[in-house]
Amino acid sequence: MSRPVAPSREHYRHFRRLDTRWMDNDVYGHVNNVTYYSYFDTGVNAYLIEQGVLDIHAGATIGLVVETGCRYFASVAFPDMLEIGIRVAHLGNSSVRYEVGVFKAGEETAAAAGHFTHVYVDRETRRPAPLPADFRAVLAALS
Repeated sequence: MSRPVAPSREHYRHFRRLDTRWMDNDVYGHVNNVTYYSYFDTGVNAYLIEQGVLDIHAGATIGLVVETGCRYFASVAFPDMLEIGIRVAHLGNSSVRYEVGVFKAGEETAAAAGHFTHVYVDRETRRPAPLPADFRAVLAALS
């Protein structure tokens, strides 16, 4: 089985700067694998909040993660400055598959690349809800 190739910047539609924190490092001196999932969540949700389509406190529609995965290509560690690349790989009626890349600032290839799927649900009932038109337009721009 051949090793997957790290994606380059051109694979992603939007980037967000994110600095590592001292607590991100583990005993081996690099960012712990579970921390990358926090980076994914921060990159995507910050984008949606900034675009005005996600209200984490009172919005009627919220996203629940139903699937996630990550491949690691190179280590990052505190005090690295990162750039989180995001794109939408699939846009359904109430679900979205995001692809996310973690890049050291200025690097052309990802140190880690992953995906996660949000199913958007009604905040109260937790049942799948169709994405509102403005939300869909913001997500389509990342496709």
